[in-house]
Amino acid sequence: MGLKRIEDYDKVLPVLELYTAVQSEGSRQGYPTVVIRTTGCTHRCWFGEGGWCDSWQTSIHPEKGEYTFNKIIEMYDKHPYIKEMMLTGGSPTMHPAIVNELTNFAKERGIVITIETEGSHYLETDYPIDLLSISPKFSNSIPALGILTPQGKEVDERMIKTHNRLRLNVDAIAQSIVYHKDFHLKPVIDKDLSMLPEVEQFIEDLTDALFERKYNSLETREEVFSYVKDKVWAMPAGDDREPLFESYPVVMNMCRDRGYKFTGRAHIIAFSKQRYV
Repeated sequence: MGLKRIEDYDKVLPVLELYTAVQSEGSRQGYPTVVIRTTGCTHRCWFGEGGWCDSWQTSIHPEKGEYTFNKIIEMYDKHPYIKEMMLTGGSPTMHPAIVNELTNFAKERGIVITIETEGSHYLETDYPIDLLSISPKFSNSIPALGILTPQGKEVDERMIKTHNRLRLNVDAIAQSIVYHKDFHLKPVIDKDLSMLPEVEQFIEDLTDALFERKYNSLETREEVFSYVKDKVWAMPAGDDREPLFESYPVVMNMCRDRGYKFTGRAHIIAFSKQRYV
């Protein structure tokens, strides 16, 4: 049985946003890209002073999709110089047919696909994805009981349970890394750095999972650990300029002192809370 494909290119998909932008996070920052944002998410992220998920309209209060696959094709036809795709969400891996169809389209057009994912699902595709941009969710992402969501809903135990159900799915993340072409890790770091031990434990756990799978022909656990650590791009928490300005120097200094890479969030610095940027 083959992998899921999309048969009707005129059917409206759970794709909420479709626009051009400049990639502003991680190892491919600076590239003009087409952004395809799916709706629906396994998580309900809240970062305290850093605010709610910066795409809460796909997760906390998911809106309905608006675009067909033909609209995606039209977007690339209108911008033939763009050879990048940022597939984001929400949780894109919740939509295997969309993801797989996009790998076929990208193969035909010579497009580099980056998928932004929390890593909750392992997903095979006809053609391996070029870059997994993995943002594992640590305890600093768990919404607090009783706070209000962006649309005024009170957080209850059910929402917290939903958020935690697939949080830090190390096995799925390791499977995905082995199957697809490349990856980087983008942990969101609070300005108090209190969750750094969790990040470092995650790196150890992922190292073990990849070493067991004999990843990338690396012969020793130390080699795997060094490889994984080199893929970490620490990202400051913040859904607007002010909290980011507070987090930037702390996270930058932490990266300097611990040997991680730093990634800013230039789209928020440039455009604040605007969508479609």
